[in-house]
Amino acid sequence: MNNQPNKKDENSLKDYFAFGEVFGYFFRKKDPNRKSNFNLRMMHGINKISIIMFLLGIIFVILKNIL
Repeated sequence: MNNQPNKKDENSLKDYFAFGEVFGYFFRKKDPNRKSNFNLRMMHGINKISIIMFLLGIIFVILKNIL
């Protein structure tokens, strides 16, 4: 038996700071085949606001500890 972890099981620092999916959420194109309604648009709007607030909070905490 091999007790060494696989490469897929190891997480690098680069994996923790991969923001591609976050930025993709903000800049994705609208799907013309998907039905949209007011509730769905408001849900995505609130999600975007909460992501921005979370990232600003993280930046604030980091800067507060550094400075």
